[in-house]
Amino acid sequence: MLPTAQYTAFIKRRAAELGFMYCGISKAEFLEEEAPRLENWLNRNAHGKMAYMANHFDKRLDPRLLVDGAKSVVSLLLNYYPAEEDQQSNEPDTLKISKYAYGRDYHFVIKDKLKTLLADIQQEVGEVGGRVFVDSAPVMDKVWAKKSGLGWVGKSSNLIRPGTGSFFFIAELILDLDLEYDGPIKDYCGTCTKCVDACPTGAITEPYVVDGSKCISYFTIELKDQIPQEVAGKFGNWVFGCDICQDVCPWNRFAQTHNEPQFQAHPQFKHLRATDWQEITHELFTELFRQSAVKRTGYAGLQRNILFVTQTADAEASAGREAAESEG
Repeated sequence: MLPTAQYTAFIKRRAAELGFMYCGISKAEFLEEEAPRLENWLNRNAHGKMAYMANHFDKRLDPRLLVDGAKSVVSLLLNYYPAEEDQQSNEPDTLKISKYAYGRDYHFVIKDKLKTLLADIQQEVGEVGGRVFVDSAPVMDKVWAKKSGLGWVGKSSNLIRPGTGSFFFIAELILDLDLEYDGPIKDYCGTCTKCVDACPTGAITEPYVVDGSKCISYFTIELKDQIPQEVAGKFGNWVFGCDICQDVCPWNRFAQTHNEPQFQAHPQFKHLRATDWQEITHELFTELFRQSAVKRTGYAGLQRNILFVTQTADAEASAGREAAESEG
Protein backbone atom coordinates (compact mmCIF):
# COMPACT_ATOMS: atom_id res chain seq x y z
CA MET A 1 0.00 0.00 0.00
CA LEU A 2 1.33 3.44 -0.92
CA PRO A 3 2.00 5.81 2.01
CA THR A 4 -0.75 8.19 0.89
CA ALA A 5 -3.30 5.37 0.87
CA GLN A 6 -2.00 4.06 4.19
CA TYR A 7 -2.18 7.46 5.86
CA THR A 8 -5.62 8.13 4.41
CA ALA A 9 -6.96 4.82 5.72
CA PHE A 10 -5.44 5.49 9.14
CA ILE A 11 -7.02 8.96 9.39
CA LYS A 12 -10.48 7.72 8.41
CA ARG A 13 -10.28 4.74 10.76
CA ARG A 14 -9.09 6.86 13.69
CA ALA A 15 -11.76 9.51 13.01
CA ALA A 16 -14.44 6.83 13.26
CA GLU A 17 -12.94 5.56 16.51
CA LEU A 18 -13.16 9.10 17.93
CA GLY A 19 -16.88 9.20 17.15
CA PHE A 20 -17.03 11.14 13.90
CA MET A 21 -19.82 10.01 11.56
CA TYR A 22 -17.93 10.50 8.32
CA CYS A 23 -14.56 11.70 7.11
CA GLY A 24 -13.74 13.01 3.64
CA ILE A 25 -10.58 14.53 2.20
CA SER A 26 -10.00 17.12 -0.51
CA LYS A 27 -6.98 18.86 -1.98
CA ALA A 28 -6.00 22.13 -0.31
CA GLU A 29 -6.32 24.69 -3.07
CA PHE A 30 -7.87 28.04 -3.91
CA LEU A 31 -11.69 27.93 -4.02
CA GLU A 32 -12.03 29.60 -7.39
CA GLU A 33 -15.77 29.01 -7.83
CA GLU A 34 -16.57 30.31 -4.35
CA ALA A 35 -14.71 33.62 -4.66
CA PRO A 36 -17.38 35.50 -6.69
CA ARG A 37 -20.21 33.91 -4.70
CA LEU A 38 -18.72 35.03 -1.39
CA GLU A 39 -18.01 38.50 -2.74
CA ASN A 40 -21.57 38.92 -4.04
CA TRP A 41 -23.04 37.64 -0.75
CA LEU A 42 -21.00 40.16 1.24
CA ASN A 43 -21.81 42.99 -1.18
CA ARG A 44 -25.54 42.33 -0.62
CA ASN A 45 -24.87 42.76 3.12
CA ALA A 46 -26.34 39.31 3.68
CA HIS A 47 -24.05 38.97 6.68
CA GLY A 48 -25.84 41.81 8.50
CA LYS A 49 -23.82 42.93 11.51
CA MET A 50 -21.62 39.84 11.48
CA ALA A 51 -18.61 41.95 10.53
CA TYR A 52 -16.24 39.03 11.03
CA MET A 53 -17.70 37.38 7.92
CA ALA A 54 -16.05 40.06 5.78
CA ASN A 55 -12.65 39.61 7.43
CA HIS A 56 -9.83 37.47 6.03
CA PHE A 57 -11.47 37.18 2.61
CA ASP A 58 -8.36 35.59 1.03
CA LYS A 59 -7.88 33.11 3.88
CA ARG A 60 -11.49 31.91 3.54
CA LEU A 61 -10.76 30.95 -0.04
CA ASP A 62 -7.28 29.46 0.30
CA PRO A 63 -6.34 27.08 3.15
CA ARG A 64 -2.68 27.42 2.22
CA LEU A 65 -2.83 30.87 3.81
CA LEU A 66 -3.90 29.26 7.09
CA VAL A 67 -1.36 26.42 7.13
CA ASP A 68 2.00 26.79 5.40
CA GLY A 69 2.44 24.15 2.75
CA ALA A 70 -1.11 22.83 3.19
CA LYS A 71 -1.89 19.92 0.90
CA SER A 72 -5.04 18.32 2.30
CA VAL A 73 -8.28 19.40 3.97
CA VAL A 74 -9.75 16.65 6.13
CA SER A 75 -13.48 17.29 6.69
CA LEU A 76 -15.36 15.54 9.47
CA LEU A 77 -18.99 15.27 10.55
CA LEU A 78 -20.15 14.78 14.14
CA ASN A 79 -23.78 13.88 14.80
CA TYR A 80 -25.75 15.91 17.36
CA TYR A 81 -29.32 14.73 16.71
CA PRO A 82 -30.96 14.09 20.11
CA ALA A 83 -33.17 11.13 20.95
CA GLU A 84 -36.87 11.83 20.44
CA GLU A 85 -37.57 11.62 24.18
CA ASP A 86 -34.90 14.27 24.85
CA GLN A 87 -36.23 16.81 22.37
CA GLN A 88 -38.33 19.79 23.37
CA SER A 89 -42.03 19.45 22.68
CA ASN A 90 -43.92 21.51 20.14
CA GLU A 91 -46.47 22.61 22.72
CA PRO A 92 -47.23 26.36 22.60
CA ASP A 93 -46.06 26.79 26.21
CA THR A 94 -42.54 25.54 25.44
CA LEU A 95 -39.82 27.96 24.32
CA LYS A 96 -37.21 26.34 22.12
CA ILE A 97 -33.51 26.40 21.42
CA SER A 98 -31.68 24.74 18.52
CA LYS A 99 -30.89 21.08 19.03
CA TYR A 100 -27.17 21.70 18.54
CA ALA A 101 -27.10 23.71 21.78
CA TYR A 102 -28.73 21.13 24.07
CA GLY A 103 -25.49 19.84 25.56
CA ARG A 104 -21.89 20.92 26.01
CA ASP A 105 -20.61 23.55 23.58
CA TYR A 106 -19.56 21.68 20.45
CA HIS A 107 -16.44 23.81 20.06
CA PHE A 108 -14.95 22.19 23.16
CA VAL A 109 -16.12 18.68 22.33
CA ILE A 110 -14.89 18.69 18.74
CA LYS A 111 -11.61 20.49 19.36
CA ASP A 112 -10.65 17.86 21.92
CA LYS A 113 -11.34 15.13 19.37
CA LEU A 114 -9.48 16.97 16.59
CA LYS A 115 -6.41 17.60 18.74
CA THR A 116 -6.33 13.90 19.59
CA LEU A 117 -6.67 13.01 15.90
CA LEU A 118 -3.87 15.40 14.89
CA ALA A 119 -1.59 14.03 17.61
CA ASP A 120 -2.33 10.47 16.48
CA ILE A 121 -1.56 11.39 12.85
CA GLN A 122 1.77 12.91 13.91
CA GLN A 123 2.60 9.78 15.90
CA GLU A 124 1.69 7.52 12.98
CA VAL A 125 3.27 9.52 10.16
CA GLY A 126 6.00 11.57 11.79
CA GLU A 127 6.45 15.30 11.41
CA VAL A 128 3.15 16.68 10.10
CA GLY A 129 2.13 20.34 10.25
CA GLY A 130 -1.53 21.18 10.64
CA ARG A 131 -4.29 23.05 12.40
CA VAL A 132 -7.73 22.13 13.69
CA PHE A 133 -10.82 24.19 12.89
CA VAL A 134 -14.32 24.20 14.36
CA ASP A 135 -16.49 26.99 13.02
CA SER A 136 -14.42 29.77 14.63
CA ALA A 137 -11.91 30.57 11.89
CA PRO A 138 -12.15 31.75 8.27
CA VAL A 139 -12.77 28.29 6.80
CA MET A 140 -15.68 27.58 4.44
CA ASP A 141 -16.57 24.31 6.12
CA LYS A 142 -19.61 23.39 4.03
CA VAL A 143 -17.71 23.96 0.80
CA TRP A 144 -14.84 21.71 1.88
CA ALA A 145 -17.24 19.05 3.15
CA LYS A 146 -19.02 19.14 -0.20
CA LYS A 147 -15.73 18.89 -2.14
CA SER A 148 -14.76 15.83 -0.09
CA GLY A 149 -18.02 14.02 -0.84
CA LEU A 150 -19.63 14.27 2.60
CA GLY A 151 -22.86 15.65 1.16
CA TRP A 152 -24.30 18.42 -0.97
CA VAL A 153 -25.20 21.98 0.05
CA GLY A 154 -28.99 22.07 -0.05
CA LYS A 155 -31.48 24.81 -0.79
CA SER A 156 -31.39 25.77 2.90
CA SER A 157 -27.58 26.21 2.60
CA ASN A 158 -27.13 23.32 5.06
CA LEU A 159 -24.90 20.42 4.14
CA ILE A 160 -27.12 17.36 3.59
CA ARG A 161 -25.95 13.77 3.43
CA PRO A 162 -28.10 11.05 1.82
CA GLY A 163 -29.48 8.63 4.38
CA THR A 164 -28.34 10.89 7.23
CA GLY A 165 -29.81 14.37 6.89
CA SER A 166 -28.17 17.53 8.21
CA PHE A 167 -28.08 17.41 12.02
CA PHE A 168 -24.31 17.30 12.36
CA PHE A 169 -21.37 19.59 13.02
CA ILE A 170 -18.63 20.11 10.44
CA ALA A 171 -14.97 20.37 11.38
CA GLU A 172 -11.62 20.34 9.58
CA LEU A 173 -7.99 19.43 9.85
CA ILE A 174 -5.77 21.26 7.38
CA LEU A 175 -2.54 19.30 6.92
CA ASP A 176 0.71 19.65 4.98
CA LEU A 177 0.39 15.97 4.12
CA ASP A 178 -0.45 14.40 0.77
CA LEU A 179 -3.46 12.10 1.02
CA GLU A 180 -5.93 10.38 -1.29
CA TYR A 181 -8.76 12.74 -2.20
CA ASP A 182 -12.48 12.07 -2.37
CA GLY A 183 -14.83 13.62 -4.92
CA PRO A 184 -18.17 15.42 -4.60
CA ILE A 185 -21.57 13.72 -4.86
CA LYS A 186 -24.65 14.97 -6.70
CA ASP A 187 -27.38 17.24 -5.34
CA TYR A 188 -30.47 15.31 -4.23
CA CYS A 189 -32.76 18.23 -3.32
CA GLY A 190 -34.68 17.72 -6.55
CA THR A 191 -37.80 19.87 -6.87
CA CYS A 192 -38.40 20.04 -3.10
CA THR A 193 -38.76 23.56 -1.64
CA LYS A 194 -40.00 22.70 1.86
CA CYS A 195 -37.21 24.63 3.58
CA VAL A 196 -37.79 27.71 1.39
CA ASP A 197 -41.54 27.61 2.01
CA ALA A 198 -41.25 27.02 5.76
CA CYS A 199 -38.80 29.81 6.67
CA PRO A 200 -40.97 32.32 8.57
CA THR A 201 -38.67 35.30 8.05
CA GLY A 202 -37.95 34.69 4.35
CA ALA A 203 -34.24 34.21 5.06
CA ILE A 204 -33.96 31.69 2.20
CA THR A 205 -34.44 34.36 -0.44
CA GLU A 206 -34.21 31.81 -3.24
CA PRO A 207 -33.14 28.17 -3.39
CA TYR A 208 -29.51 27.84 -2.26
CA VAL A 209 -29.28 31.50 -1.17
CA VAL A 210 -29.69 32.51 2.48
CA ASP A 211 -29.73 36.10 3.68
CA GLY A 212 -28.06 35.61 7.05
CA SER A 213 -29.35 38.96 8.31
CA LYS A 214 -32.95 37.66 8.10
CA CYS A 215 -32.40 34.34 9.86
CA ILE A 216 -33.91 33.67 13.31
CA SER A 217 -30.52 32.34 14.41
CA TYR A 218 -28.97 35.69 13.45
CA PHE A 219 -31.54 37.68 15.41
CA THR A 220 -31.37 35.49 18.53
CA ILE A 221 -27.60 34.88 18.62
CA GLU A 222 -25.52 37.18 16.42
CA LEU A 223 -27.47 40.45 16.70
CA LYS A 224 -26.50 42.35 19.83
CA ASP A 225 -28.96 45.22 19.31
CA GLN A 226 -32.70 45.15 19.89
CA ILE A 227 -34.57 42.78 17.59
CA PRO A 228 -36.50 44.84 15.00
CA GLN A 229 -40.26 44.93 15.38
CA GLU A 230 -40.74 44.07 11.72
CA VAL A 231 -40.02 40.42 12.56
CA ALA A 232 -42.27 40.31 15.62
CA GLY A 233 -44.56 37.31 15.53
CA LYS A 234 -42.33 35.41 13.09
CA PHE A 235 -40.14 33.55 15.56
CA GLY A 236 -42.67 31.04 16.81
CA ASN A 237 -41.20 29.79 20.10
CA TRP A 238 -37.53 30.02 19.14
CA VAL A 239 -35.38 31.93 21.64
CA PHE A 240 -31.93 30.63 20.63
CA GLY A 241 -31.30 29.59 17.06
CA CYS A 242 -33.82 27.83 14.84
CA ASP A 243 -34.21 24.35 13.35
CA ILE A 244 -37.22 24.94 11.09
CA CYS A 245 -35.44 24.44 7.75
CA GLN A 246 -33.88 21.24 9.07
CA ASP A 247 -37.02 19.93 10.77
CA VAL A 248 -39.00 20.12 7.51
CA CYS A 249 -36.26 18.63 5.32
CA PRO A 250 -37.36 15.16 4.13
CA TRP A 251 -33.79 13.89 4.39
CA ASN A 252 -33.85 14.37 8.16
CA ARG A 253 -36.36 11.55 8.56
CA PHE A 254 -33.21 9.41 8.38
CA ALA A 255 -31.50 11.23 11.28
CA GLN A 256 -30.16 8.83 13.90
CA THR A 257 -29.65 9.58 17.59
CA HIS A 258 -26.13 10.72 18.49
CA ASN A 259 -24.01 8.69 20.88
CA GLU A 260 -21.97 11.55 22.36
CA PRO A 261 -22.58 11.77 26.15
CA GLN A 262 -21.38 15.38 26.22
CA PHE A 263 -24.29 16.43 24.00
CA GLN A 264 -26.88 15.32 26.57
CA ALA A 265 -28.97 18.21 27.89
CA HIS A 266 -29.28 19.12 31.56
CA PRO A 267 -32.06 16.92 33.04
CA GLN A 268 -34.08 19.98 34.02
CA PHE A 269 -33.89 21.58 30.59
CA LYS A 270 -36.64 19.80 28.65
CA HIS A 271 -39.18 20.36 31.43
CA LEU A 272 -39.01 24.16 31.21
CA ARG A 273 -42.25 25.86 30.18
CA ALA A 274 -42.65 29.43 28.94
CA THR A 275 -43.29 30.74 32.45
CA ASP A 276 -40.11 29.04 33.66
CA TRP A 277 -38.12 30.65 30.88
CA GLN A 278 -39.57 34.06 31.68
CA GLU A 279 -38.60 33.70 35.34
CA ILE A 280 -35.16 32.21 34.73
CA THR A 281 -32.55 33.59 37.11
CA HIS A 282 -28.91 34.20 36.39
CA GLU A 283 -28.06 31.32 38.72
CA LEU A 284 -30.36 28.87 36.89
CA PHE A 285 -29.08 30.11 33.51
CA THR A 286 -25.52 29.36 34.65
CA GLU A 287 -26.50 25.92 35.93
CA LEU A 288 -28.44 24.87 32.83
CA PHE A 289 -26.03 26.29 30.26
CA ARG A 290 -22.70 26.17 32.11
CA GLN A 291 -20.76 24.87 29.12
CA SER A 292 -23.45 25.28 26.46
CA ALA A 293 -23.36 27.27 23.24
CA VAL A 294 -26.31 29.20 24.71
CA LYS A 295 -23.76 31.12 26.80
CA ARG A 296 -22.79 32.87 23.57
CA THR A 297 -25.84 35.11 23.76
CA GLY A 298 -25.39 35.60 27.50
CA TYR A 299 -28.03 35.88 30.18
CA ALA A 300 -29.12 39.36 29.08
CA GLY A 301 -29.32 38.30 25.46
CA LEU A 302 -31.45 35.27 26.26
CA GLN A 303 -33.73 37.45 28.39
CA ARG A 304 -34.11 39.83 25.44
CA ASN A 305 -35.08 36.92 23.16
CA ILE A 306 -37.56 35.47 25.68
CA LEU A 307 -39.19 38.84 26.19
CA PHE A 308 -39.43 39.45 22.45
CA VAL A 309 -41.11 36.10 21.80
CA THR A 310 -43.44 36.05 24.81
CA GLN A 311 -44.56 39.67 24.55
CA THR A 312 -45.44 39.13 20.91
CA ALA A 313 -47.37 35.97 21.76
CA ASP A 314 -49.22 37.75 24.59
CA ALA A 315 -50.11 40.66 22.31
CA GLU A 316 -51.43 38.31 19.63
CA ALA A 317 -53.48 36.38 22.18
CA SER A 318 -54.93 39.59 23.57
CA ALA A 319 -55.83 40.83 20.08
CA GLY A 320 -57.49 37.50 19.37
CA ARG A 321 -59.59 37.72 22.52
CA GLU A 322 -60.65 41.28 21.72
CA ALA A 323 -61.62 40.28 18.20
CA ALA A 324 -63.68 37.35 19.53
CA GLU A 325 -65.42 39.59 22.07
CA SER A 326 -66.27 42.20 19.46
CA GLU A 327 -67.75 39.53 17.19
CA GLY A 328 -69.72 38.17 20.10
